[in-house]
Amino acid sequence: MTKKVTLSILAIVLAGCVLLSAALILVAVLIARGSTSTAAVVPTATESSIDLQMDEIQSQVQSYRGLTMTQPLSRALLTTDELKDHVINEFFADYTDEEAKDDAEELSAFGLLPKDFDLHDFYVKLYSEQIAGYYDNKTKDMYVVSDEGFGGTERMTYAHEFTHVLQDQTYDMENGLKMNDDYCKDHSEYCAAVTALIEGDAVLSEQYWYYKYSTDQDKQQIDEFQQTYTSPVYDSAPAYMKEDFLFPYSQGLDFVSSLYKQGQWKAVDAAYKNPPVSTEQIIHPEKYPNDEPIDVTLPDLLKTLGKNWREVDRNTMGEWYTYLLLADGRDASFRLEDQTAKDASAGWGGDAYIYYTNDSNDEFAMVWKSVWDTSADKEEFWQASQTYGQDRWGDPQQQGQDSISWNTTDDGYVTMVDTGSAVLWVMAPSAEVNAQLTAALEAGN
Repeated sequence: MTKKVTLSILAIVLAGCVLLSAALILVAVLIARGSTSTAAVVPTATESSIDLQMDEIQSQVQSYRGLTMTQPLSRALLTTDELKDHVINEFFADYTDEEAKDDAEELSAFGLLPKDFDLHDFYVKLYSEQIAGYYDNKTKDMYVVSDEGFGGTERMTYAHEFTHVLQDQTYDMENGLKMNDDYCKDHSEYCAAVTALIEGDAVLSEQYWYYKYSTDQDKQQIDEFQQTYTSPVYDSAPAYMKEDFLFPYSQGLDFVSSLYKQGQWKAVDAAYKNPPVSTEQIIHPEKYPNDEPIDVTLPDLLKTLGKNWREVDRNTMGEWYTYLLLADGRDASFRLEDQTAKDASAGWGGDAYIYYTNDSNDEFAMVWKSVWDTSADKEEFWQASQTYGQDRWGDPQQQGQDSISWNTTDDGYVTMVDTGSAVLWVMAPSAEVNAQLTAALEAGN
């Protein structure tokens, strides 16, 4: 749905701050009782001592993670100014203003962003603020952000990022795991799930390192950093973006921890050979690996729409974005209660959506079809959809047992339909086009 930086290579500051305490409790339980810390006193940081510390952390991570580095690694420290330059000139160099505009307008149609939100500018500011380190799986370069040497925060970040190095050298992120732009553009749900596996693994690894190898000095420095850290850009982010930004780290940690409990690191490694395929499997680890998504196909509707229309995006929402849509709309007035949104999105079976735009008059159309694990799951989502619609667009002009519609909204003509086997959402600029799109979807149901 939106431009995705390859999140599997990033360590973000906020994730470390939010997850540290909870993860430490978890790691303390997961690590065999009676094990003792093997941490040593960290020497004063000089270029040579930093190299030695990096080598030591690499050895430590390889030891407990059970993976071995097979290729040379280029590594370096970046200042925050250098990081911003990387964000602008590498991460978002190919993200055009037109793409950002399309993304913002699509997210607006789904109720998550204001239509005129400057997504490109916000991404640059957000990643410049949040990235603590990253590994480039194309150039094989690894960076840790630091303006003041190589202290506890940087050392823990190094353990996180070096875990990504081991993941890439062992499983090949781009080709083996298919974490590349071309594949992820059309398979965002799969890539969101694999990103959560990759990041959850790295978060558990860095917390394992913290518990097992960090020194008292490391712990003091990390604690001091967390006590003083502020994140004004993240704090100003739209509600859904805050949740989505942390998803691969927080939900990914829960998912990987469930694997670790079953068979420690061997169970985590096994997941790379049979990766999760949906955010549903990440949110509900018990559904991995057997509960796979139902394939939902939608017809080409450009002929129905006519000339000047183009297909901007065709993809899958998944359970996670279905939840975000219901719970974290751009306006609090149409956000469902969090538990209601979770219950309504649970039982997701599969979905597909298409977003179209007409560049000649700035109109848009959107169709979304979702199917559910059981009739009860479908009914729960259908009821939540109607509540969401009335909160967002007011009293409907037409409402029956299996359909509801609004004819005068800022989003055009909106229809929701319970077909019996699926739930449809349709937005179009006119009643005629809405009816044609709905009929085309129902005919293919």
